[in-house]
Amino acid sequence: MGEDMKGKDTNEEQEQVVNPWEVSAKDGGKIDYDKLIDKFGCQRLDHSLIDRVRRLTGRAPHVFLRRGVFFAHRDFNDILDAYERGEKFFLYTGRGPSSESLHLGHLIPFMFTRYLQEAFRVPLVIQLTDDEKCMWKNLSVEESKRLARENARDIIACGFDITRTFIFQDFEYVGGSFYNNMVKVEKCVTYNKVVGIFGFTGEDHIGKVSFPAVQGSICFILVLVQAVPSFPSSFPHLFSGKDDLRCLIPCAIDQDPYFRMTRDVAPRIGYHKPSLIESTFFPALQGETGKMSASDPNSAIYVTDSAKEIKNKINKHAFSGGQDSEEKHRKYGANLEVDIPIKYLSFFLEDDDELEHIKKEYAAGRMLTGEVKKRLAEVLTDLVERHRLARSAVTDEMVDAFMAVRPLPNMFD
Repeated sequence: MGEDMKGKDTNEEQEQVVNPWEVSAKDGGKIDYDKLIDKFGCQRLDHSLIDRVRRLTGRAPHVFLRRGVFFAHRDFNDILDAYERGEKFFLYTGRGPSSESLHLGHLIPFMFTRYLQEAFRVPLVIQLTDDEKCMWKNLSVEESKRLARENARDIIACGFDITRTFIFQDFEYVGGSFYNNMVKVEKCVTYNKVVGIFGFTGEDHIGKVSFPAVQGSICFILVLVQAVPSFPSSFPHLFSGKDDLRCLIPCAIDQDPYFRMTRDVAPRIGYHKPSLIESTFFPALQGETGKMSASDPNSAIYVTDSAKEIKNKINKHAFSGGQDSEEKHRKYGANLEVDIPIKYLSFFLEDDDELEHIKKEYAAGRMLTGEVKKRLAEVLTDLVERHRLARSAVTDEMVDAFMAVRPLPNMFD
């Protein structure tokens, strides 16, 4: 078994479940990210790596790096070593298009990936796994494909450079060189290995078992399809003759099992192991218990929410670490560890000095919960409005252009 396939399996670690389909902690508690790093076998993203990013790019690290939103990695140091030698790499990220409207948590990997693309001036491939969502969400093929294009509008609205970005949906692109790589991966991965990584049981239908290869065959295809975009030869119109090109994948930590399998297989079929840079989960408004629930619209802020809806959701549903009376709050201050408005500001308030001021005053009881929620509503309303305006400018022709199979003229310029 390869080093990336190993993972500890103790009763203590089984108290939390983190995989591409389920995120939960014991008794509805918080995810323990230190235990997750130990279990998955990835590495903590330390300040030395963040300082290297600053030095190599000549840019301030993204707020998600500075504040530990992206907190873990697999061989990110190898990407930086290669870049320092003058070798380029490509970025790969994606989305499973199961709904028409994205929430703020969905935007986080794309906001960060845009920063990486701009800072390192490298190409990017974005996979829309419409086939996976057709299988898992019981959507029709036609609806899955429609949702993929709608989600592409939101992704394009994040500001990606069309001269360095290729967006593809599986139903349209999988075949040819891409499928060749899927078959190569299939030949390297046993059924027991897939079951061990993903925890499938006898009650899971065959479509689930297959998604991790296209994501690398119908059952096993669905594990493979997500693996294969990390190999440059899957995109001959972009990377012909560049099989030695490295890949960096920004993603949430729950996607790690997909790429542990990919990393185990890659050297056996002639490629570098893809590197990963992994984020924590964006918490629900009601508290930091893992992922938000798409079934509860009040658990998240959506990019389609109005200013009034954003304000109401924050005031009514954002869990507060403040005290239950002003008198007690002035005396004891807020518990920042559980306060959701503070956590959201840590994601989206750019000004480090302002954030530290708010945290200091709120923890000391000199700032009230209502004041913190008011500032959060302002920050998120501005973010959502800017995204809405950018999305409204994305035409069908622009979506077609990003999805066109073509060379990228400024790929490494």
